[in-house]
Amino acid sequence: MFLAKRLIGGIMDVVSNIDPSQFVPSDPPPPRRPLAYAEADENDEEKQFRKVFHHLAGDDMEVSPNELMNILNKIISKHDDLKTDGFSIESCRSMVAVMDSDSTGKLGFHEFKYLWNNIKKWQGIYKSHDTDRSGVIGSGELPQAFKAAGFPLNDQLFQLIIRRYSDEHGDLDFDNFIGCLVRLDAMCRAFKTLDKDNNGSINLDIKEWLQLTMYS
Repeated sequence: MFLAKRLIGGIMDVVSNIDPSQFVPSDPPPPRRPLAYAEADENDEEKQFRKVFHHLAGDDMEVSPNELMNILNKIISKHDDLKTDGFSIESCRSMVAVMDSDSTGKLGFHEFKYLWNNIKKWQGIYKSHDTDRSGVIGSGELPQAFKAAGFPLNDQLFQLIIRRYSDEHGDLDFDNFIGCLVRLDAMCRAFKTLDKDNNGSINLDIKEWLQLTMYS
């Protein structure tokens, strides 16, 4: 119990001096609508993306963690300039969980499109901040990369993320960079949604805390 209190206290010390207004998470994906209404409002680009999505997702039009893993790993295998061990099933389960706005355990069209667009945006940031073209982002390059993605981190939170996601040299490869940003973006988005008064603090009961932390 003493160790748990010290651990929680240490984490609270890290995040207590963060100003959430500095973080710029993505806008949430649009709510799911009946297919007929959704397709009627789509432009040509969205209709083309839906065809691609149907091919990737199959007849159920939902992407499972296994399907997401296969999709992402097939794509990054074509990019020699991105160093990665590949997306693991656990990282893909985590990405599906934080993007799964309707709690189906899979990603629908809009959820997947939202994730896809973020990954493309963050891939550009990853490449532009890999200044030595090593295929990874070094610890010295990471603060500016996170800032460019909309998350200026204080030193304590940065060190916490480094310990959680980086290798022994403090470098982040592509899959860990994306996995970290997907989670960071989703948690900040959830916080801003719950911060009704926009005062930088929220109150959660134990049920809300467990729902927010366990399925993510």
